[in-house]
Amino acid sequence: MTSPDTSPAGEPKAKARPHFEITDLAVSFDVAGGERVQAVDGLSLTIHPRQTLALVGESGCGKSVTALSILRLIPQPPGRVDRGSIRFEDRDLLKLSEREMLRVRGGDIAMVFQEPLTSLNPVYNVGDQIIEAIRLHQDVSRRRAVEIAIQAMRDVGIPRPERSLRAYPHEFSGGMCQRAMTAMALACQPRLLLADEPTTALDVTIQAQLLQLLHGLQDRTGMSIMLITHDLGVVAQLADVVCVMYAGRVVEYATLFDLFDKPHHPYTRGLFSSIPQLEGRRHRLLTVGELISDPAEFRRLPGYRYGIVPWWPAMDPPEEMSSPLAGAAAGASDREYAAPTDYSLFEVEPGHWVGCWRTEYVANHPASRPDLAFRRNGQPGPLPPPDGVA
Repeated sequence: MTSPDTSPAGEPKAKARPHFEITDLAVSFDVAGGERVQAVDGLSLTIHPRQTLALVGESGCGKSVTALSILRLIPQPPGRVDRGSIRFEDRDLLKLSEREMLRVRGGDIAMVFQEPLTSLNPVYNVGDQIIEAIRLHQDVSRRRAVEIAIQAMRDVGIPRPERSLRAYPHEFSGGMCQRAMTAMALACQPRLLLADEPTTALDVTIQAQLLQLLHGLQDRTGMSIMLITHDLGVVAQLADVVCVMYAGRVVEYATLFDLFDKPHHPYTRGLFSSIPQLEGRRHRLLTVGELISDPAEFRRLPGYRYGIVPWWPAMDPPEEMSSPLAGAAAGASDREYAAPTDYSLFEVEPGHWVGCWRTEYVANHPASRPDLAFRRNGQPGPLPPPDGVA
């Protein structure tokens, strides 16, 4: 397979510049007893124009907190951004005023929230809420805003949009509310869409239509998408680059094809192994926990013999960890966030990063930041299961 940074002829390509970049983001929350929980811990990623980055991981890994942090919607307190930057088109969103962020939210960056029933205002009809968002970010008349809202509702599969425009949220099912939220986000033609479980509660037909709609909008407008999902089938259909998270950290980062073809981190292999396959019969599926508890899985990483070991919070650090590296943050107070010294996102192969223990070898061989301009060609479609994965 050709490296993401080379052409088919093997010649270096000019490095494209991302228009969205998160660097070393750390977000924590106050909990009972005066302690803090680190929800996101050192997250880095980039998104290029017309690119879809899928943020994958189980519940509680920090996906939604990342999306809310981008729009500065984390309540403070109890939440707090401890470190890092979020840059969108040369602006650090964490440094903008609230008035400047109001122009960014919904206009430049839109979001489809995970809980549509609680995101829509119950005392206003659905149409008024979509029209309000359109007129807030576009200089159009109310009549034109109604036309845009009707078309947006039609695009996401809402039947009889002229009539549905006057309906209230309680008259919609959960799936219909999900479509209404998607229509509201897409109506303003954002340059970046944060889609938090956008296909939840949708039947497979509408789900396919929505994915095709998002793909078409990317081609026409150059919109980028951060897709947050548990569904690896949706990832296979729409994503260009995949970022796998666990416990607030990135455990694997690669192009879609590289990740599906050769998942390196045991957690990623566990996700694939827990999916039922049409081919072959198994008495039971292999679980994530079974793979993670097998020490042999951690020795499969390229460069393991040099001290490149996949990071996992529930395992003991490898013997190669030096005491200064392992304990440098031990004296930091709970009110002063200390950068992680036990973890590093390491480029194990060109264009393929894995979250590793910060052993002496990893510390002495700094890796480049995760940045892939890759975008697959053609229409979204299913992929075969990764090689060697049941």
